[in-house]
Amino acid sequence: MITLYGIKNCDTVKKARKWLDDREIEYRFHDVRADGLERETVMHWLQTLGWEILVNKRSTTWKALDPTARDNMDDVTAAAAILEHPTLFKRPVLDTGHELHCGFSSANYQTIFNHHTL
Repeated sequence: MITLYGIKNCDTVKKARKWLDDREIEYRFHDVRADGLERETVMHWLQTLGWEILVNKRSTTWKALDPTARDNMDDVTAAAAILEHPTLFKRPVLDTGHELHCGFSSANYQTIFNHHTL
């Protein structure tokens, strides 16, 4: 089962959902504000992608973090920060069941789903 993680009012998440819907790709949307995030999920993302890819350093959430927290960020501190501030991760995170992808672009999704029967 494909899962798309994000928040429903994020423009990038809306684009990803529209892309998937337009191609009739079945997926489950997981709204991290409404549905929360499990520590195991965040740890899996970090182990697979690394905090440098997962954390959105251009977000207002990142900029609001204590400068010491930003300067000393690693996978462990990123997990705690994302669990405390779910909008800190780069959205959306797409879990195909075999791979994780962070962010959205039409070209990337086309490449990802070329391997799946639509």
